[in-house]
Formats: sequence, C-alpha cells, structure tokens
Amino acid sequence: MVARYTTGEKYAGHAETVVAVIAETDTLRARSLRLAEEDAAAFTAVADAYRLPKGEERSAAIARALKGAAEPPARVIEAATRVIELCELLLPIGNRNVVTDVAAAAEAARAALTTARVNVEINLRGIKDERVREELNIRVSGVEAAVARADWVTAEVREEIS
Repeated sequence: MVARYTTGEKYAGHAETVVAVIAETDTLRARSLRLAEEDAAAFTAVADAYRLPKGEERSAAIARALKGAAEPPARVIEAATRVIELCELLLPIGNRNVVTDVAAAAEAARAALTTARVNVEINLRGIKDERVREELNIRVSGVEAAVARADWVTAEVREEIS
C-alpha cells in the first residue's frame, strides 16, 4: 500500500524503485497465498502418512511427508525476509501519510517469520536425514536477524510518529 501511495511528481526521484517494489510485493503476495495452500496440503500428507499401518512403508511415508511439510514454511521465511527488506527500502522514501503501514508490513512479516520457524522446527523433530535437517536449519538460521530488522523498522516508524 505504501508504494502505491508513493507516486506522482513529489516522488518522481524514486519512481523506479517504487514500481519495482509494487511488482515484487504483488509477486510475494501471490506466492504467499500459494504457500498457505501448499502448507495445508503438506499437513494433510503428514496426517495421511501417520494413518498408515506400522512398518517400513509408514516410516518412509512419514519421513517424506515431514520433509514436504517443512518446505512451505521454509519458503515463507524467505518471502517474509524479503518483505522486511522492502520495508527497509520504502521507509525513507515512502509517503509519510501512510508510513505506519511500513511498520504494519514489517510486523506482519515478523509474525510470518516466527510462525514459519516454529513450523519448520516441529517438522525437524521427525526428519532423520541429516542433510535435510542441516539444510532446513540453515534456512531458519536467519530468522532472528530478520526479526531484529522488522523490530528496527517498527521502532523507526514509532519514533517518527511520536
């Protein structure tokens, strides 16, 4: 929203950046909706795997399903991190009349980050493949830094409006 209200002569010097942010956030919004659907489907696959009769087939199905269930939230982490980067980009140039929406976007991304991290971590418990576990741990390792950046964006906006 901030980018869409950061147009016209007053913002002409930032027009290229704003157009790029709008395009990217539209893509991120669509990706996030797909990830929500993929997450629901992955959870169903986990539930289905646990319903199988005990044995090697069930264990293999659970392992595959847990790996699959960790993927959508891991990709949410990537998308939410990018949203925070875009918030940082817009913060100094965005329309000051809607600057609080930069903080709102950062806070929404923050919530997505921490929720996605927990969802990856719960699936990690059942994943035995060390390579997969390591890859997923790497993908969640940047969450704290991204959360700190979201906190900074919000603090900057709060300082500006106080």
